[in-house]
Amino acid sequence: MKCYGFGMKLSQGVEWMLHSVAVIAQAPAGTAVARRVLAENYDLPEAYLAKHLKALVRAGVLVATTGPTGGFRLARDPAGITALDIVEAIEGSAPPFTCQEIRQRGLAATPPELCRRPCGVAAVMDRAHQAWRSTLQEVTVADLVKLTPKPLRDQLVARLSSGR
Repeated sequence: MKCYGFGMKLSQGVEWMLHSVAVIAQAPAGTAVARRVLAENYDLPEAYLAKHLKALVRAGVLVATTGPTGGFRLARDPAGITALDIVEAIEGSAPPFTCQEIRQRGLAATPPELCRRPCGVAAVMDRAHQAWRSTLQEVTVADLVKLTPKPLRDQLVARLSSGR
């Protein structure tokens, strides 16, 4: 998945989990969604999906239950879970750009005393990263559900209600 305008690549697990958490959010109250159901819903490999679901449990986004009716539920209200929560659970929170201070190397080396502040490149990249994080922080799982066309939401809720 590519974040347009920033050139950053995210793992496919981010896309999988954003969609999967939106599915879980639509499950009838008190119902856990089985990993198998999520895998079948998007034709995803169940074992790989499990790794990402566990990361969301560790991050406090999901709660896992065991047994015949086990699966995953949201750990909190969908309006209180952001896209950033999910992205960071899968990818971590480290910034994608690390300044290597190349301005202090080579023939054009800038003396250290002139490098007390971040260079322009580092400053621009940090602003872009903060804007990206801010955008993801503004979008909740409830918003993602609302972005799904109503006929598809209705179809999904019917499937989840029947346990499929």
